[in-house]
This record gives sequence, C-alpha cells and structure tokens, in this order.
Amino acid sequence: MKITVPTSGRRDFLWKTGGGLGGIAMSHMLARESAGSTGGALSGGLHHPPKAMRIIQLFMTGGASPMDTFDYKPELEKLHGQKLGPKEKPEGFTAMPGALMKSPFEFKQHGESGRWVSSVFPHQAKWVDEMAFLMAMTSKTNVHGPGTYMMNSGFLLPGFPCLGAWTSYALGNLTDNLPTFVVLPDAKGLPYNQRGPFSAGFLPAVHQGTVIKADSPNPVPDLFANEKFDSSNSAADRDGLDLLGKINRQHAEKRADDSRLESRIRSYELAAKMQLSAPEAFDLKKETEVTRKAYGLDEKVTEDFGRRCLLARRLCERGTRFVQIWSGPQGAKENWDNHGSIPNQLPPIAASVDKPIAALIGDLKARGMLDDTLLIWTTEFGRTPFAQGGDGRDHNGGTFVTWMAGAGIKPGVAYGQSDDWGYQAEDGRTYCYDFHATILHLLGIDHEKLTVRQNGIDRRLTDVHGHVVKEILA
Repeated sequence: MKITVPTSGRRDFLWKTGGGLGGIAMSHMLARESAGSTGGALSGGLHHPPKAMRIIQLFMTGGASPMDTFDYKPELEKLHGQKLGPKEKPEGFTAMPGALMKSPFEFKQHGESGRWVSSVFPHQAKWVDEMAFLMAMTSKTNVHGPGTYMMNSGFLLPGFPCLGAWTSYALGNLTDNLPTFVVLPDAKGLPYNQRGPFSAGFLPAVHQGTVIKADSPNPVPDLFANEKFDSSNSAADRDGLDLLGKINRQHAEKRADDSRLESRIRSYELAAKMQLSAPEAFDLKKETEVTRKAYGLDEKVTEDFGRRCLLARRLCERGTRFVQIWSGPQGAKENWDNHGSIPNQLPPIAASVDKPIAALIGDLKARGMLDDTLLIWTTEFGRTPFAQGGDGRDHNGGTFVTWMAGAGIKPGVAYGQSDDWGYQAEDGRTYCYDFHATILHLLGIDHEKLTVRQNGIDRRLTDVHGHVVKEILA
C-alpha cells in the first residue's frame, strides 16, 4: 500500500506519528517527492532544456598567474628585464611594478587543439581537448576580498547570494538525503571573506553552502550523538524534538517573513536523512586502490585536494547538485597569491591540485557523468607581467584565465585573448557576469529572468550585465 502525505502537512504528520529524527528519516522513504520534482523556484518551468544537471566548481584562492599556467606569452621572453610598466602604482597593487618578467616555466602545446600549457600542470595538460578556455576574464578589482565576492556572487560587496545559492534556489535538490550545495574548503583554512563566498545572501538561508571538513574523521560535525552521553538516544530525540516542533511552529506563525527558522528545521530534517546516507557517501575506502591512487590520496602533496575531488564526484553521483572545492586559504602563503616568488611558490600549490583535477576529469568522463556535469576552474583575478620583490608577481584584475569542461561545453576551444604581455584583456573581454550567465544557460536558466525582489530591486546574479558566451558552447 502506498502512503501519500500532502506536502503542506508533512511536517505535522511526522511529529504526530513519532516525531524526532527517526520519524523524519522514515518519511523520506514513505513520502518522498517524485523523481522529476526539484522543489526549486523554477521547478518544472526552466527557460530552455538544460545541458547540465550539476556543477563542480574549483576555485584557486589568491589569484592564479595566467602567464605561468595557461596563457603563454613569448613576448615576455623578448622583453624580460625591461622597465615598461606603469610609472605610478595602480589601485590595488601592493607595490610599484617592477621590470617585465618572463615565465620561469617551460610551455608546450598539447592535444589536437594545440593548447599551450605550462610545465606546472603536466596532468591537466593531457585533458585540454576536453576544456574550453576563457582567455580574457576580467575583474573590476585588484583586491582579494572584493575579487572573491565578485567571481562568486557577481558583486564586490558582501550580502549577495553566490552562484551555488542561486543554483539551489532556482533548481532545488536532486536528492533529499544530501545537501544541495556543498562546500569543501582547504584543510589549511577558509578563503578570503571566510564563509561569505558561499553565502545565501538575501535568499532563504536554506540555500547557503553546507561546509564539510573532508580531512576530519567526522566530516559533518555532530551528525551522531557522542557515545559517552547515555541520555542521547532515540527516545530522548523523539521527546525533545516533539517539544521543539511545537515551539518552532508557534515561533514561525509569529515570524512568517523570517527564513532562518525554516532553514533550521530543514537542517534537522536533512541531518536525519544524512544519518542514513552520509556515512556511505563519505567513505572513500569503498573506492578501488586504483581510483584512490589516481586522485593522489597516497601522496602527501595531493592527499587533501585529491580527497575533496573524489568526495565531490561521490556526492554528485549521489545527487548533490553543486559542489565547491577551494584550493588555498586566505593569507600570504600556501595559496595562489605568489607575491614573494613565482618560481618557488607556484609549483607547490600547482602540484597539489594538478593530478587530482586530471583524475576528476577522467573519472567523470569514464562514468558518463561529464555529459551532464559542468566542471569549472577559476580564481579571483590574475597577476602582473611585472616582477615584484625580485621574482614574484602582484595582483592584476586586467586579465586572467578560466576553463570549463563537461555538459554543453565545446571541447578544445578558447575564447578571447589578453595583450602580448598578459596585462590587460584585448579581445573577447569576459566578466563574471558573462561567466555566470553562461553557467545558468547550461542549467536551463535565462539569467535575465532569474530574479528576486529585494529592497525594491529585482536582483539577479548577473546584476544588470552579462551575456552568454556562445563561442564555447557545443
């Protein structure tokens, strides 16, 4: 016999028939929505057929240097050592520009596309024919905090929803027993702005990123009660949550416009469901030794980022819609902010991500997931072609590189180019607005039609800007 519970009365049904996390988990099996329902604001009403069902975002914190990774500039070799830069310190630079500096790394062409890639990325270089490059990305700032906000939310200031939150809001979940939007920060710390880059902003709080500490023995804190507390058992949970449910309902009736309580209730429901699903999803030991080795879990340099890339694949495979993976914490070291020395600081951070990213691409492709999963690699801005403090490079929002692969992407192509030095975008200038518009397009969303009224303004992820970069679409 099939038991059907109306959506509006589901929560009351749970409390009245046992309450607590156990009751909620049981409801998952008895009253889950149909497979085609997402529960998002655009549920059943996408603007056009989507190519992507899920997204994995790889963010390089600190400003990855384009002319030392993906943007080969032979002109810098000819002009190396010459003082041809600005005579005054540009806004956001941390010091006066030095002489032009060639890349200390060898570049070679790879794949049928002949894409130039630096020697710091030998593994990703093997997959360039699966990637589409935006070679003239541009930012409005040379400062980390605003730049990180801009590439994630489309605005320089805090308080706006990030791409993951907008995706969750518009499309809802693919499964109701794992978070819709998961954030996997670097084990060394959070990025610039702390949790701001994965905030829900003015959207309901339920759409903010769920932070998971992949390096912890308990990636989701407090998912299960501590064994030393005998009173923490299923009966106590049932009684306590029955009372909490009554209080919550009374509170919600008086504050219908506050989304925080609804978010908290949803988090309790999700926690119950995750008690059934999370242990299996987070158990990387279930992967073969070949897979674990491919992601670099057996090497100290790649272990952390590799673990998070593998976990991202497992979460997406099980229904998580958006996974954000961060490389590097905020600060002056152990990230991509290579002021001190490009030759000494860039290779270690590049090596920590190169093999895992290549493994992720290959794994997604082998499993058929690259057909409906969008993989994106980006950073907050680029770096100057001028030396800083000897052989470092300063911040530069003038141009940087982003690549995309997977669902709906034309493989092996590039759009835009920077000038001969890699200092400013020259052709095909692309802002975060265009980047975000393209991603939403692949999800089946017209970026101009996804709006939320806030303080008298119809807010968009792309503000009042943006166009879809059709040149990189299949």
